[in-house]
Amino acid sequence: MSFQLAPTFRERLAEASRPLAGIWVCSGSALVAEICAGAGMDWLLIDMEHSPNGLESTLAQLQAVGGSPTTPLVRVPIGDVVTLKQVLDLGAQNILVPMISSAEEASAVVEAVRYPPRGRRGVGSALARSARWNRVDGYLADADRHVSLFVQIETIEGVDAAAEIAAVDGVDGVFVGPSDLAASMGVLGQQSHPDVVAAVHRAFEAVRAAGKPVGVNAFDPQVAQSYLDAGASFILVGADVALLARGSEALAARWSTGEASGRASY
Repeated sequence: MSFQLAPTFRERLAEASRPLAGIWVCSGSALVAEICAGAGMDWLLIDMEHSPNGLESTLAQLQAVGGSPTTPLVRVPIGDVVTLKQVLDLGAQNILVPMISSAEEASAVVEAVRYPPRGRRGVGSALARSARWNRVDGYLADADRHVSLFVQIETIEGVDAAAEIAAVDGVDGVFVGPSDLAASMGVLGQQSHPDVVAAVHRAFEAVRAAGKPVGVNAFDPQVAQSYLDAGASFILVGADVALLARGSEALAARWSTGEASGRASY
């Protein structure tokens, strides 16, 4: 029996005629991930860094979205070789590694997602969902083709090294994180600060000059559009938990204020 894996996010970006818009999935819920995947967004990010996600819940979410055309990325909590091995063995084909600030750090995570002799990924495909328990023909030899790796620049040091990071062989794209970038620049919580926006644009220019796609997180529609205009190839424009929070707040404001029209009086 032979199993065909889905195209990677690297391939999706290469074939796209427009920037790809995505949604953050932070709830840890496979049901919510399935709902988001069916909404029509191009991609979604399953977050293990700032969300209540472990290996089991990440696996459940990958399974839940597997039947949709939306491409899932998994952001690992840290780029160490053991964590990356485990998440890859779950069947995650697209990985985002946070807090990469140098070419050396980028090279280390590239090695962690590749089998020897090109890297240090542990070999367990016969036991793992990654190769569908040896149902993917030639998985060990072709694993690099089935995995795409994106790294996240979130510090001013990373912005300064963006060209070198993007040039690392095996890095398929760079995602810029304005929140931690703002913190590293001394303007915590001010993602739209002019200096932060300028640093994001500087990273864009360096990554694009290296011939790699660049993405960013921007929930404000105007800011998101400005980054698309600046050349972002992929962008996160919302999060499941944020949509639930704002939507439930709007319902509460409409119906729980005591001013709702038609409310019965007892």
